[in-house]
Amino acid sequence: MREPTPDAYAVRAWAAHLGAPVADPARLRAELAAGTLTEAFHATARRRPRAPALQVGDESVTHGELDARAARMGGVLRAHGVAPGDRVLVAGRSSVALVVAYLGLLRARAAMVPADPGATATELRQAMEAAGAVTALADPEPRERLGAGLALDPGGDAEPLAPHSEPGDLVMLAFTSGTTGRPKGVPLSHGNLLASLRAAARAWRWREDDVLVHALPLSHQHGLTGVQLGLLTGSRARLLPRFDPEALAAALTGASVLFAVPAMYERLVEHLEPGSLRLAVSGSAPLPPALAERVAAALGFAPLERYGSTEAGLCVSQLVDGERRPGTVGFPLPGLELAILEEDEIALRGPQVFGGYWDDPEATAESFTPGGWFRTGDAGRLGAAGLEITGRLKELIVSGGLNVYPREVELALEEHPGVARAAVVGVPSERWGEEVVAFVVGEAGGLDAHLRERLSAHKVPKRVLVVDDLPVSDTGKVRRADLVEMATAEEATT
Repeated sequence: MREPTPDAYAVRAWAAHLGAPVADPARLRAELAAGTLTEAFHATARRRPRAPALQVGDESVTHGELDARAARMGGVLRAHGVAPGDRVLVAGRSSVALVVAYLGLLRARAAMVPADPGATATELRQAMEAAGAVTALADPEPRERLGAGLALDPGGDAEPLAPHSEPGDLVMLAFTSGTTGRPKGVPLSHGNLLASLRAAARAWRWREDDVLVHALPLSHQHGLTGVQLGLLTGSRARLLPRFDPEALAAALTGASVLFAVPAMYERLVEHLEPGSLRLAVSGSAPLPPALAERVAAALGFAPLERYGSTEAGLCVSQLVDGERRPGTVGFPLPGLELAILEEDEIALRGPQVFGGYWDDPEATAESFTPGGWFRTGDAGRLGAAGLEITGRLKELIVSGGLNVYPREVELALEEHPGVARAAVVGVPSERWGEEVVAFVVGEAGGLDAHLRERLSAHKVPKRVLVVDDLPVSDTGKVRRADLVEMATAEEATT
């Protein structure tokens, strides 16, 4: 394979995000990844000790208080035998205590293994075993399922730990969602996360007086990223422990930035109105153009869609100052290069990108080119308004020997005024190999004619199933395996 060399394209994109030319790309990359999270967060706390940092539900802490609690937690963890380089599973609902646990692990020079607190005992044990975790910090319910571990806030007194860490220290061992197989471990360093956070903060013009609101789980990077942006910049995050559209809309009073996923925006949009917000960011799943237009009409400005992954963090974003075309996710964030490989696969390279899968050299070799480009497995194309995601390569449907990208069909479905949301999957078929099946939330009347005006015949779904809602994960990703099961069961009953 011929190695791509899109550095000139990337530098132009960075200039568009930053509002100024980038004279020295190598220097920018080095600045983004310099230092450690521990030192950066501590420096913010020293600079703004009394400034509000985090509110989760009714509990609030300042930057200084959070820094002090992190130092004490680091000492407590060290007293419990957690050593530098250890991995510790963390499974808890969104809370100040969960953030303190994460920051305490950084002080102890250990790494967090984030886990869904609703995971089964088998899933939790598999994550601990795969990570080689020495213990767990967890809420009562997941701790009971595990039958081991410490409370999320173990309590006790210990000597506070100073914010000393090394740039190469492992910070987080996150596991992919496993939509195409068993989850793979993604080791992330201080440099990876700092580059991702700093790039987004610069591109999104993050300020000390910004107030972020979201109801995303802190057990996932999307939610935790919002907190870390505040700790890096000295701003404030106001979080809801669980998603409630009316409560989230009420929390937006006085806020400047909103993070949400499309499934949240779908329920939230009717409660939105113009106010103090300057950014409404959408990620983790494609934002249907019709929904983007409804959000824009409610707020008076277009939502900002971005693209990211466990392996590369925040990596592509629409511009703060520029066109935000529905259906696109914008341009590579500062420090990151983007290329389109064969089969339209998106590839990324830069300090934000991880170095390889945990204890899996085969998967690592398959996922990187010889020139160090990470093969995302996502398909896309570049246009004047930036990157358009066309689907996952492993979700590609081959029907009658012809390729069908689910996202292309979904966009056509979502253009119909009666369709609120749509998802498309390939289902095994004796005649076609795979047949295209669509699930829609809304009305299906007139869809066939609507689609045939927009799609080649082989892309038009053989079946359209109307559902009350789409099955999604807690980060808003459609559970396509569930849809395949639903389509197979429906066919068996007809």
